[in-house]
Order: sequence, then C-alpha cells, then structure tokens
Amino acid sequence: MGVRAVAVDARGRVLMVRHTYLKGWWLPGGGVDRGETTHVVVVRELREEAGLIARGAPRLISIHSNERFFPGDHVAVFRIDAFDMGERTSHGEIAEVGWFSPSALPDDVNRGCRARLGEIFDGVPVDPDW
Repeated sequence: MGVRAVAVDARGRVLMVRHTYLKGWWLPGGGVDRGETTHVVVVRELREEAGLIARGAPRLISIHSNERFFPGDHVAVFRIDAFDMGERTSHGEIAEVGWFSPSALPDDVNRGCRARLGEIFDGVPVDPDW
C-alpha cells in the first residue's frame, strides 16, 4: 500500500516533487510499512520529501488500485490544507520541490497524479485505478 499527499497552499497551488529515481513530477508520498497507518505515513512523507509539517489530520480523498504496476497494491490519496514549512529530512531522494496551479501543471506530471488532481479540482469522475 502507498500514499500520496495533495497539499494545497493559501494561493490554491499544489505541492509536487521530482524524484531522483523517477521521471516527472509526483504528489509527495511513499509506501506504508507493516505496522504503520496511512495517516502516519502521509504526514511523515510530506515532512521528509518537502519539509511540510501537517497541522491537522490529513483527510482521505480516495483509494485506487495500482494493480497495473504492482500486483495487489493500492494508493490512498490524502488532502492536507493546514501546514507549516520546515526543513526536508530526506536527502538524495528529491531533486526538486515545486508549487503549481492545478490548471497549469508541468507537462511531465505523472499520469496517475494528474488524474487525481483532475478528480479533486475539476470534478472528473474518480477512476478506481491509479
């Protein structure tokens, strides 16, 4: 199981990261290990990858099957609107952090991440697949 975070700032921009080991821009997130909850992991990944410190509980938006890429895998998408800026704790994993308007995303946003943002901001029907 994995998680992805949709962090939205006061200007309505969405946080995205570019990894050193994956192509394109992604919503921050990562894998859930045995004994962890999705809520704990999404808060941790935001802090590690982008330095965002959630001020409240993340809100579950949707869950998607990631069967096409990892058999048996699912991705939970959370929204976080209240946070403070801190220091990233992950070194070497993230090449770049950026804030983007949902209507002006970079061309190379991961397909699944782009679809989730369309569902959240444009009212596109939720696709159960990542």
